[in-house]
Amino acid sequence: MVDDCAEQGEGRVMAIPDSFILETKGLSKQFKGFVAVSNVDLAVQRGHIHALIGPNGAGKTTFFNLLTKFLVPSAGSIHYKGVDITQEKPAQTARMGIVRSFQISAVFSHMTVLENVRGALQRRLGNSFHFWKGERTLLPLHERARELLAEVDLLDFADELTASLPYGRKRALELATTMALEPELMLLDEPTQGMGHEDVSRVTALIKRLSVGRTILMVEHNMNVVASIADRITVLQRGVIIADGTYAQVSADPLVIEAYMGAPDAALQGS
Repeated sequence: MVDDCAEQGEGRVMAIPDSFILETKGLSKQFKGFVAVSNVDLAVQRGHIHALIGPNGAGKTTFFNLLTKFLVPSAGSIHYKGVDITQEKPAQTARMGIVRSFQISAVFSHMTVLENVRGALQRRLGNSFHFWKGERTLLPLHERARELLAEVDLLDFADELTASLPYGRKRALELATTMALEPELMLLDEPTQGMGHEDVSRVTALIKRLSVGRTILMVEHNMNVVASIADRITVLQRGVIIADGTYAQVSADPLVIEAYMGAPDAALQGS
């Protein structure tokens, strides 16, 4: 479902193999006869924000679980930077640079904002369990932690307990802890879910800013978010890709309109 070339502005630029950071080929998952993901061929271009959308039950979460190795595929393969990672373990894929935000960027409410980011930095350095060392030994991590907090507009909250943060700020903190692991590919599962309009706007702008120099694949229900920041969109329905392209292309696709609205003459609107 992916074109041989990638659209850029008003022209078209040929997409060379190295431009795809992640590819799945015939990826499928069955649960006791139920097909959740079926023969999915997906290519995520390096440096893009790629949105995966679809109605409830489309297989988006299952697909993410396959990518992050929390489910074993029934068939097909996953390639990251040209390397087959189908059989890799979750920790191995994370070390390779694939990071799923909700999965490893845990927010601890009893710790300060700075301590949460520092903890993520410790995980990356492999000294998370050096509990016998004094806190002074962790001071070198503070500078990097503050840099990350500045990137997500949380530096002013560094010494506050995480429990006191509004929901939108907690999601921003999750992004900071994710970035502490220096991912090349960030998988964001519903990054704006449950947010009010102001928080949605803030986090959307944050994701766009953080995408510079990295690739983002995200599942997102809010079509306004998708329309405003996604370079490419893949639409799943019942585990099958039914459309792939720009927002303008997929929003006008009769199959997508019918999947979302239940009628071929309806219009896909932002929500």
